[in-house]
Amino acid sequence: MRPLRPMRVVAGIAVLSATAILTACGNGSADSSSGGNPYKLLQAGKLRAGTLTDAPPNVYLKDGRFTGFDNDLLTAVAAKIGLKVEFVGTDFSALLAQVATRKFDVGSSSITITEARKKTVAFTNGYDFGHFGLDVPAGSPIKSFQELKGKRVVVVQGTVQDDYATKQGLNPVRVPDYNGALNRLKTRTADAWISPAEIGEKTAKDSGGKVVLAATELSPAPTAFAVTHNNPGLLAALNKGLDEVIKDGTWTKLQQQYYPGRQVPAAFKPGSGNVPFPPVSTSASPTGSASPAK
Repeated sequence: MRPLRPMRVVAGIAVLSATAILTACGNGSADSSSGGNPYKLLQAGKLRAGTLTDAPPNVYLKDGRFTGFDNDLLTAVAAKIGLKVEFVGTDFSALLAQVATRKFDVGSSSITITEARKKTVAFTNGYDFGHFGLDVPAGSPIKSFQELKGKRVVVVQGTVQDDYATKQGLNPVRVPDYNGALNRLKTRTADAWISPAEIGEKTAKDSGGKVVLAATELSPAPTAFAVTHNNPGLLAALNKGLDEVIKDGTWTKLQQQYYPGRQVPAAFKPGSGNVPFPPVSTSASPTGSASPAK
């Protein structure tokens, strides 16, 4: 019986080797060293992006397709690093947590960089600047942000407008989305909505005269795409792609397409800040010069 022992050993080694090979193959799609999924995405080759459906001109659905400045920019950035984007609609109030827990590879929704949000997610370099808007029902006497004390102010939960209203002691009414905020104004269950300005401006324009944009105010920080903290490879790749679409003129083209006539502040440098880009035209705009921030 002794001669059989070496055969058992050889057989055992063969089984272990086969198991090791299968294990290696099974982990290949999640292992950056394999080359199959260098950015540790939920699905190799596809960037799964959480976004909104109701916030034009930044992020919205049109004819069943996700579009807008932020989403078109992300699609161009992803193409530079060899990826396609799969957009999925969500609420802004849940977006950052969903990115942090890897439901999405990236968040795209004019997300303003704040110190508090940095605790939840990591941010790419900034790609846009933004303004707050002040939307009110038609005929309202409110004309400025300084007149909101004691008023019923609505904000979308989790946005920088929510932070602003809270810090100003306005005790805001929080809703999950922009349609909810608009409905509050239309039904006059709110006196004002602190909005991302471009979204607030378009909402007012589309309201049939029921809502007006009374004022705008520059947001204190740039907007960026959000990624999970534990994926520095993806973060670096997105920053690289962002600089490339800035340099080749795509960023400028999208600025002019979605914010016609808007002037870019001289101090604002998109991406790494070291990349030259074609100047943005400031021809007359039918939609004003403010831009959104959330």
